[in-house]
Amino acid sequence: MTFRGKPVLVWSLNNYLGLANDPEIRKTDTEAAERWGMAYPMGARMMSGQTKYHEQLEQELADFVQKEDTFLLNYGYQGCMSAIEALVSRHDVIVYDSECHACMVDGVRLHQGKRFVFQHNDMESFEKMLKRAKKVTEETGGGILVLTEGVFGMAGDQGKIKEIVSFKREYGFRLLVDDAHGFGSIGKDGRGTGDFQGVQKDIDVYFGTFAKSMATIGAFVASEEHVIEFLRYNMRSQTFAKSLPMPVVIGALKRLEMIRTKPELQTRLWEIALALQNGLKEAGFDIGNTNSVVTPVFLKGSLGEATNVTLDLRETYGLFCSIVVYPVVPKDVIMLRLIPTVCHTMEDVRYTIESFSKMREKLKSGTYRAEKIANWA
Repeated sequence: MTFRGKPVLVWSLNNYLGLANDPEIRKTDTEAAERWGMAYPMGARMMSGQTKYHEQLEQELADFVQKEDTFLLNYGYQGCMSAIEALVSRHDVIVYDSECHACMVDGVRLHQGKRFVFQHNDMESFEKMLKRAKKVTEETGGGILVLTEGVFGMAGDQGKIKEIVSFKREYGFRLLVDDAHGFGSIGKDGRGTGDFQGVQKDIDVYFGTFAKSMATIGAFVASEEHVIEFLRYNMRSQTFAKSLPMPVVIGALKRLEMIRTKPELQTRLWEIALALQNGLKEAGFDIGNTNSVVTPVFLKGSLGEATNVTLDLRETYGLFCSIVVYPVVPKDVIMLRLIPTVCHTMEDVRYTIESFSKMREKLKSGTYRAEKIANWA
């Protein structure tokens, strides 16, 4: 993209399959906008905002993620938060991973009952919290809702869904998985992390967003038919919100079709991702425990150095990537997050690793420290 008048190579866009600027997608979006405009349908889904196209998208999504039914949502963040709030009463208990996305945490905050957090992907900690939760529900008569992610969007590691599911029989909980980063990028034809781990059927409530692999706005929640019917009438953020505009719905139908029918997109995505990840490891970089296309790079340095690393990458090397610092990561840790896409090339990968190696040498030599920045600048 062009940033402040300069061309930069971007590694911070969640455009995994390259659909944002795909000619077929652009054509569909344009034709839908010409036919419908952005106004229609006017009104909420329960009132005058229901169309056959909304219903068609819901059915196709349900079939794709192997669930009975799906509810279409206007936004990912708001939708996930609202679904969690709707699914539990004050008698229920939520047990959730400490690294759950902010939208899930905000959903937990809306809960009027007990909530217990377990250490990230730590099954010993998870079972400990389950025991505490079961003790509460035995007194209240409520149930347990477990929350985790398919792919954790910062560090790129998958949630331990298969291990979590193994505790179901003993503790009798329901499982909600936010698979924002897994939908479209992992599993057979992009069916998600649950499919990849072989436990999609054991996920009680599956949440996906259009903002990543589909490169558009909106989201969905999929489950058993009676659960979705309940959510249609109890998710306040949707009940009282205008229906998703027609061009977005028609565009999402086309995007889902391309995900289903063009497996070469996912193949190409993983070619780029693995080339980037393997190249970084060979160059001596720490990329953590990622087992998705999300690619973190961990470095040692202060907050000030992190700022100057980002600036130098952008201004000197023409690389635009996201940076993560304390409190998301420990103090004196710098995390650069790279998002590979179908649009990247092997030359992009080579240049990025080469530039990162030069940046790392500057970081080690103290070039980015505040007392030296005047000379560096």
